[in-house]
Amino acid sequence: MATVSQWVEGARPRTLPAAVAPVLVGTGAAYALGRADTALALLALLVSLALQIGVNYANDYSDGIRGTDRERVGPVRLVGQGLARADNVKLAAMAFFGSAALFGLALVAISGAFVLLLVGAASIAAAWYYTGGKRPYGYSGLGEVFVFVFFGLVATLGTTYTQAGSLSLPSVAGAVGVGAIASAILVANNLRDIPSDTSHGKGTLAVRLGATRTRTLYAVLLAVALICVLVAGIVHPSALIALLSFALALPLVRRVIGGAVGRDLVPVLSGTGRFELVYAALLAIGLGAANHLG
Repeated sequence: MATVSQWVEGARPRTLPAAVAPVLVGTGAAYALGRADTALALLALLVSLALQIGVNYANDYSDGIRGTDRERVGPVRLVGQGLARADNVKLAAMAFFGSAALFGLALVAISGAFVLLLVGAASIAAAWYYTGGKRPYGYSGLGEVFVFVFFGLVATLGTTYTQAGSLSLPSVAGAVGVGAIASAILVANNLRDIPSDTSHGKGTLAVRLGATRTRTLYAVLLAVALICVLVAGIVHPSALIALLSFALALPLVRRVIGGAVGRDLVPVLSGTGRFELVYAALLAIGLGAANHLG
């Protein structure tokens, strides 16, 4: 039976910056529009965190029962390592998806953004079918698309829209930037797992591209995030403060492009998560300052 600490590690807390970052940027963009709301931001954060933890447990369950987690390098795999029963891990995933749905309903009801009901349902379905079901799209090289869309565009723009009732160019730029970095986390993860994924027939984007092009993709995604700061800075120059976060990104790019493999890529995963969080925090501050300066 898995211990409490193993369940916590199985939730993969190092991935949680990908859930926090879009809410920070979305709220900063709402503040720049003059309509930020702390209570709605908190609800959006709870939705995002619950969805992230739910998808982590769902991936653990689905990969575990398929046998693709037995030889992985990295965090605890509850099912793959035989630490917890598969049905219990599946139940945990469903519990967090259910929590995300409840928090999402509250967010929509309070904000009046009922159009997001379908978006929320699609987010939960996409989270499950990433590695679940008979034809998981995460095994077909589309995992990065899921992350970009739902932990970038949907989470960031949904946060802004529920608070401000509208969107802006900086909110879109921030959503693209956050989505690009979140995708880079998955790219680094899948780059590390190319040998085991290949042997188990898991056709991730990294497996399809090969190591060299996957390393280039990682660098390109971070470059996209940089461009997004510049775009936001055109409207609100104070947003350019987020450029300071790239001091954390440069060592990561050097490690990836330099050919790191296996366990040497583990620091890239946690480092990219930290970079995303700092990037989002600074961009949110910059966007919020725009309202004050205006």
